[in-house]
Amino acid sequence: MHYIYNMIKSLKYLTPFTVFATAWISFHNTGILTFIPVFYGFVLIPLIELFIKPRPENLSAAEEELVKADKTYDLILYISVPMQYFFLFTFLRSFSLNPTDLTGTIGRTLSMGLLCGVFGINVAHELGHRVNKVEQAMAKLLLLTSQYIHFFIEHNKGHHKNVATPEDPSSARYNESVFAFYPRTLYNGYLSAWKIANTDQKKKGRTAFNFRNEMFQAQILQLLFVFLIFYVFGWKILLCYLGAAFFGIMMLENVNYIEHYGLSRNKSASGLYERAMPHHSWNSNHVIGRLMLFELSRHSDHHYLANRKYQILRHHDKAPQMPTGYPGMMLLAHIPPIWFKIMNKKIAEIEPVS
Repeated sequence: MHYIYNMIKSLKYLTPFTVFATAWISFHNTGILTFIPVFYGFVLIPLIELFIKPRPENLSAAEEELVKADKTYDLILYISVPMQYFFLFTFLRSFSLNPTDLTGTIGRTLSMGLLCGVFGINVAHELGHRVNKVEQAMAKLLLLTSQYIHFFIEHNKGHHKNVATPEDPSSARYNESVFAFYPRTLYNGYLSAWKIANTDQKKKGRTAFNFRNEMFQAQILQLLFVFLIFYVFGWKILLCYLGAAFFGIMMLENVNYIEHYGLSRNKSASGLYERAMPHHSWNSNHVIGRLMLFELSRHSDHHYLANRKYQILRHHDKAPQMPTGYPGMMLLAHIPPIWFKIMNKKIAEIEPVS
């Protein structure tokens, strides 16, 4: 009975798959209906979250052990991989099977971009932290759909080491607007991935430039994927795909911005930074955002213990809390005067942690 009960509880994490359902509507319609996923993700959900109180409750120790061992939570992630590729293929074919005008093209492209962000990168983020090589391969396959495989390298070996420090391209600085953050993180994050991959090769006694270099492999795989889409569907549809991938990438970097804005780790006299703690990441316990992004919004615990699976991430009382869920915060970040007024005030209210 306990197993059945826990399995039923795990099904709440099928909630993100409603985005696939809205994308199906987008890819099989024209005009304004193609924007339904965007409306769902960035209008309906943020509005609903304004009226639902956050839930900071944690699982008990016994519940956590049961949930951690339940493979249903992993299977939900695994299903995302074939579904992401199925919907990418559906998106690419939609332009020839169901032609549309410029409005429909933009709507479908943004809708596919939403899938790239929610599944192509977010689920890849979760699987990329696993030690199992098969799960890591799944992560890279998902990142391939967004042309962002280097995230696997930089995030795990760079961001988690340097988070909330000036050395981290993915940590937004105090009073840095999201528009200033985007070019900085995109450029420096890519360079950081190359540096990490090159250093890994040198540690193994190899030259940096060889085909075992993870970044070389990533670039080749991505180029082949782009060429395949061009060969099968032509350059116009390729441009739509690249637009969708870019939108997914910008969703990720938008999330990076809100997760660490203005927070920093102290540096000792010896030049070492203090350990990343829950108060070095912004947290959100808003229920819908938690479900839609596989608990990504419990980000404080994720950085505190990066190997914790999404279903057992915890709330920490000392972690700074966002005023609303991720979708709403992502929108708010694009209005810098209001963002600074709200978030700088919250930073000033954060109590020093001893």
